[in-house]
Amino acid sequence: MTEPVVPGEIEIGDFAKVELRTARVLAAEPHPDADKLLVLTLQAGTEQRTICAGIRQWWTPEALVGKDVVIVANLKPRKLRGVMSQGMLLAVQDGDDVVPLTGMKPVASGLRVS
Repeated sequence: MTEPVVPGEIEIGDFAKVELRTARVLAAEPHPDADKLLVLTLQAGTEQRTICAGIRQWWTPEALVGKDVVIVANLKPRKLRGVMSQGMLLAVQDGDDVVPLTGMKPVASGLRVS
């Protein structure tokens, strides 16, 4: 078995370029053209945005609505199978399960994670 590749150390300035923010899931639905993606409508502070997340195998749309999640807010928007994704949902893989990152208690949407 091949050992996983471990990224090298980064400087604090590299990490500071990544803008992590809290967001509340307003709506979620299966992506119309991708079996692994869910299309999430999020409230991040005063703005709404759409993010495509590859978590459809583990999560139903209904289970995500109303949840507070953590997103990469300054990732360059990109079209994924015809849907514009405006960020990235952060999640952790634990064995065969994938779990979106959330806070220990509800917080306002749009807050900067530090």
